[in-house]
Amino acid sequence: MTQYLTVEGGTLAYEVTGEGTGKVTGEVTGESESDRPLIVLAHGIGNSREAYRFVAPALAAAGYRVASMDLRGCGESSVGWPSYSRTDIAGDLIALVNHLGGPAVLVGHSISGGAATIAAAKAPELITAVVELAPFTRKQQVSLGDLKVTNYRRGAFALLGTALFGSVAQWRKYLELAYPGQRPDDWDESLARTEAMMREPGRMKALQMMGRSAPTDAGAQLGNVRCPVLVVEGTLDPDWASPRAEGEAIVAALPAGLGRLEMIEGAGHYPHVQFPQQVVALTQSFLESVRA
Repeated sequence: MTQYLTVEGGTLAYEVTGEGTGKVTGEVTGESESDRPLIVLAHGIGNSREAYRFVAPALAAAGYRVASMDLRGCGESSVGWPSYSRTDIAGDLIALVNHLGGPAVLVGHSISGGAATIAAAKAPELITAVVELAPFTRKQQVSLGDLKVTNYRRGAFALLGTALFGSVAQWRKYLELAYPGQRPDDWDESLARTEAMMREPGRMKALQMMGRSAPTDAGAQLGNVRCPVLVVEGTLDPDWASPRAEGEAIVAALPAGLGRLEMIEGAGHYPHVQFPQQVVALTQSFLESVRA
């Protein structure tokens, strides 16, 4: 059931799955039973909380209380916000965690990976751990050599067409590149829902403004993070010429010992949709190690 939180500038839509009261045996810590914390899931640009339709129920079934949020301008959240930066989204995440009675673990995809970094740095008392899925968390630098990588070049031009012309067709082209190989069983229906959302007034403008928001604000906060961070990259993500190199650079920019990188073979920019079981398993294993 959709719930709403009003913050400065607009209204955020979210839904909560699970009560977080399930008792689960600790496989890593050896604990007999323990209550699981709040996990807040934040999606990427041009999407909605539907992106976690496979992950959220699995985490809830494991005993977590899971809140899936529509970013400002997306899904059922309001449009017309004055700004759509990672810093803005981080403020929204902090507001939701406070509203739900944190602390919480943040899971952020793409732009929200950068936002989760900022939230963790600014509110260390509220954020216990961060999972970043294919995150845009650093200033991006493109070389001529990068453009020789076919998958990266095609993805970059599709994103550019979306940003410049507000083209739903170009966004669809990008999504088809971003889901290489394995796609969910409901791919056609989900793609149709995404296209319909992007045609709603204000939704494409939100995507464009998010796309123009440089991740330098997130990069500046990497060294200020104080909680453990898991970075998950897909080996076939078209958003980088080398997804592994990007993930390694993020981990290197964090304080020593806080970050770790996991690669999912065959995944594109949406590992949580293509390979939800692997993402859930990695997340659970990571959180158990944090608890240990």
